[in-house]
Amino acid sequence: MMRSDDLKGVIPAIVTPFHDDRELDRDGLKRLTRFLLDSGAHGIMTTGGNGEFPHLSREEKRIVTETVVNETKGKVPVIAGTAACSTRETLLLSMDAKEVGADAVIVTPPYFYRLPDDSLFEHYRRITEDLGLPVVPYNNPLYTGHNLNPDLIDRIAGLKGVIGLKQSNADLGQLVESIRKSGEKISICTGIDSQFYPSLCAGAKGIFSTAACVIPEPMVRIYEHFQAGNGEEAFALHTRIQELNTLFEYDPGYVAPCKEALSLLGLPGGPVRDPLPKLNAEEQKAVRGALEKLDLL
Repeated sequence: MMRSDDLKGVIPAIVTPFHDDRELDRDGLKRLTRFLLDSGAHGIMTTGGNGEFPHLSREEKRIVTETVVNETKGKVPVIAGTAACSTRETLLLSMDAKEVGADAVIVTPPYFYRLPDDSLFEHYRRITEDLGLPVVPYNNPLYTGHNLNPDLIDRIAGLKGVIGLKQSNADLGQLVESIRKSGEKISICTGIDSQFYPSLCAGAKGIFSTAACVIPEPMVRIYEHFQAGNGEEAFALHTRIQELNTLFEYDPGYVAPCKEALSLLGLPGGPVRDPLPKLNAEEQKAVRGALEKLDLL
């Protein structure tokens, strides 16, 4: 079973490729998974925000995770996104992920209703208690409306079965405080590409990354340089890809820039599902320009 020590390095948040009719492109998903494996990714996250999970049916989520699990063949951990508004649905989705072979699940707080910290804690307690599969809480207050503060994170980190945290709060100080409080209990990773190098400096174990879905090899090199003590090289590479990072952090609808970049590189992605916004001509030009500056086109 996956442990906290196994959650590290560069974990691409894989997109869900679609055909032009917006139906699931399973062959494209297999090809993209192989690309990430061949590029040295340390794990793969499925059905997260970059995977358009709110626009996938339960069966589609199961198919996506099963396809990635079958393609990785145990070479790297597969962490399946199973977020939902209710604890019941989160458990159903998590059981699906477990049945198809995911190594862990990654779960945002419930969204829509505003919940007190005790209710959020109970949500994670129920999941870890009933599931029997490692759980990674995912703090993304911009999209969920809930911020898992460092004290609450520390409470959740004490639950048996919680092995890590994806911290996507733009406040880097909160990541530092969570590492101070809980870094000995769980593996804390950033979920913000612009914060990759600074997060490693602060003690983060890795990143769940949108950029790594498109440019996994440079992201892996940043991590490897840092682990080898070559901080200057890691920082130089981080700043070189920063322009692309900022485009992938475009809001609303950050999935479209990622899929545009994949398309320009000849990789599977396809369109986004409605009602996610599509890129206009100026935004498409910006993505192309960033890739050209990296000598990828």
